[in-house]
Amino acid sequence: MEVDASLYWTLTRSLCNMKKILSFVTVTVALFSAELLQALPHSYFQSQKHQIYKTEPQFTEKYFTQTLDHFNFNSMGNGTFSQRYLITDKHWKKGYGPIFFYTGNEGDIWEFALNSGFITELAAQHRALVIFAEHRYYGRSLPFGKDSFNIPQISLLTVEQALADYSVMITELKQQLAATDCPVIVFGGSYGGMLSVYMRLKYPNIVAGALAASAPILSTAGLVDSRQFFHDVTADFESIAPECRKAVRGAFHLLKELAEFQDYDRIQSEFALCKSPSSAQDIHQLNGLLRNAFTVMAMLDYPYSTHFMGSMPANPVKVACDTMMSGSNLLVNLRNTAGIVYNATGVLTCFDLYSLYLECADPTGCGLGFNSMAWDYQACTEINLCYESNNVTDMFPPMPFTERDRELHCSQRWAVVPRPDWLKTQFWGDGISSASNIIFSNGDLDPWANGGVRKSFSSSLIAINISGGAHHLDLRSSNDADPVSVINARKREADIISQWIKMDRTRLQQLP
Repeated sequence: MEVDASLYWTLTRSLCNMKKILSFVTVTVALFSAELLQALPHSYFQSQKHQIYKTEPQFTEKYFTQTLDHFNFNSMGNGTFSQRYLITDKHWKKGYGPIFFYTGNEGDIWEFALNSGFITELAAQHRALVIFAEHRYYGRSLPFGKDSFNIPQISLLTVEQALADYSVMITELKQQLAATDCPVIVFGGSYGGMLSVYMRLKYPNIVAGALAASAPILSTAGLVDSRQFFHDVTADFESIAPECRKAVRGAFHLLKELAEFQDYDRIQSEFALCKSPSSAQDIHQLNGLLRNAFTVMAMLDYPYSTHFMGSMPANPVKVACDTMMSGSNLLVNLRNTAGIVYNATGVLTCFDLYSLYLECADPTGCGLGFNSMAWDYQACTEINLCYESNNVTDMFPPMPFTERDRELHCSQRWAVVPRPDWLKTQFWGDGISSASNIIFSNGDLDPWANGGVRKSFSSSLIAINISGGAHHLDLRSSNDADPVSVINARKREADIISQWIKMDRTRLQQLP
């Protein structure tokens, strides 16, 4: 899902990831010295007239001295680390206005702060303080520096530790800022949205409510069919035109035939690969890279061009389908379609299979660099992402990823055995009806949506479904190209959050 700052643009889960990123594919800006390959596409970007140009509130970057291990007093020498956070009090009525706290997910926190403008728009209405906290082991919040991804240092990367980080940070910053009577609302998208849900479940004494956008709390707990994700990616493209799905499936079939005949030279030529493939593993890697491109475009199918987790044109799914159906050579069309994601700038001379995409314990993509290592570890421990394509319920090559596959990868890479049911046990799974003050928002274009909560449980556990919405579109800044559905969703979210603030202010005033 996200990226290493120096060389990569990130993609999550909302993540994502879901998240998980939300979760979370990444594009590289690798430069090659050879002559530019003209066939690779770089002219897909449509008019920028709908892009937001207004200045974002100025965040100040700060660091918080955080406890390394919240749950073991003798662990790691009782150490601390510097956790990055971004803060703006531009709109805050000091000591009175609420605190809007973003539960950072699997990447550099600046990426999320600069692409979650709804939070700062809402802060202007409520005179709120805004904080974006970076997740441990991501961005610059590396507890052990370059050694953070060694064993056993990596073992302190857990959902529980991250939640405790946020709770300690909120509590101490409220004291420092003389804001002890200020209600706290948490926000997150994808995996960050999952964390917002968990914050409200685990620390209701600290958090008055949560807006969880595109939070796949059910699928990552193993409660959804493993075929669902890539089926829903396929559905996005099929909704543009049934012929689009047919063209994609046909292209992958041609690739399969070439691979069976070991016509590796032609595969290299048709896909503009830097090196000729030479094994079944190389073909598997190519299939993964290509499938990933469609995942990225489905997640980021916004109605305007964006520069979040890479650069995307407006309506990238439609752009991709137009490309897939632009000529008779399906292999070239498939290559050019992947180029929308991997060669948005047009600077690549060829595709390097193993630098553009890393296979990991998340079949939807881990990204590249340090962030990819952190997410791979999380997908090997608590976050269950056993999704697969099969070429029956989706348009992609059969690429199974079973619990056994996960176990083998994770034992070899991290010396751990995954716990498939842990999120369901620890964070309530689908049995959350007794919780309160959580908004679950999902867009119907988002392949993560059906891994989340689509129906309201009660008057305080509210599902908001956004027609024509992609991955946590509602967290983004207002835009002239926004569908009416997301405008209405944001208004409803704002009204609900306003009620939560009033309720919690009353509660805080009644405390002894």
